[in-house]
Amino acid sequence: MNIDSAATDCYKSISSLSKGLYKDKGSKFISFAYPVEDEDTAKSIIDSIKKEYFDARHHCWAYRIGRLGEKWRANDDGEPSSTAGKPILGQILSNGLSDILIVVVRYFGGTLLGTSGLIQAYREASADAIANAEIIEKIACSRYLVTFDFLQMNAVMKVLKDMKLTPADQQFDNRCTMTVDVRLDRELQFNETMYKIAICQKV
Repeated sequence: MNIDSAATDCYKSISSLSKGLYKDKGSKFISFAYPVEDEDTAKSIIDSIKKEYFDARHHCWAYRIGRLGEKWRANDDGEPSSTAGKPILGQILSNGLSDILIVVVRYFGGTLLGTSGLIQAYREASADAIANAEIIEKIACSRYLVTFDFLQMNAVMKVLKDMKLTPADQQFDNRCTMTVDVRLDRELQFNETMYKIAICQKV
């Protein structure tokens, strides 16, 4: 199930690490599902798993990042083309998830599984990790740098309070700055309300 990006700024992900397992003809497929929000984090996790499970034959993976899933990759890590990364990604897509990385570690059991067997194994291992995960709803936001004169402090804070927004990285001086995460469906209201009292730059 794909999420209708035109209808909502919400999307589904997982709350924390979850694990899964699938076995077939002596081969063991251990799966790990991680919440991730950027590609660098995903790559770092993949590297750490390769080091921890250095004795495994394959470390196959797929990730999807962003509300629209605009950043994604899949890797077979030596398995026959499209027998590992693609079925892992397929489970992410069929569950409508994003901001997620799934890595499946394979310990070879001595018997070849064939193309269909591999596809089933990686699909089932990924599905088990997802089944064991807590699915959460995330809200897509844009981050703004808000700059204003100190005399506008009360007016700016009132807008934030009225819109139930929480500022971060606040610096107060004659010229004040803060960052604010604004959910996508409130961006227009935020900009229209703020433009008279502050400078808002998307970062």
